[in-house]
Amino acid sequence: MSSLLIGSCPGRPLCVAVHTYLFVDGLDVVARSDSRMAGLDPRRLLRPGGPLYPEHMPREVEVAAEGQPGPGPVRLSIRLRLRGGTVIWSGLLYPGDDGSAVEEVRFRLEQYLAEIERAYAVVTAGRRAMRPRRSVPGEP
Repeated sequence: MSSLLIGSCPGRPLCVAVHTYLFVDGLDVVARSDSRMAGLDPRRLLRPGGPLYPEHMPREVEVAAEGQPGPGPVRLSIRLRLRGGTVIWSGLLYPGDDGSAVEEVRFRLEQYLAEIERAYAVVTAGRRAMRPRRSVPGEP
């Protein structure tokens, strides 16, 4: 079984826009699949019931878009499905640690859901921290 780790970039001034990093077994799936791509906004991908939440019916999920226009696809998609207690990503094509092609990865459902929930909590906590605090009458 593989392990999933999700990170995000807050956007400016570090990057052009807010985007998600998807690491499978320590490898950045988006960058290894197509270096022109950037993961989609984490608030879209990770929200409860959102695109990365598994269902028994297989479906295509867009996970990245091209940051710089150029030849080739403008979106990166994975095929996502749930089989028992296993989440399966297929339709992949990126070089693994040993240089061999990775076409499918499998995650334990518990680890997968816990990581999505953790990453979403980090993103939404960061957003709440950036909001200006309203003053309450009587508070300094």
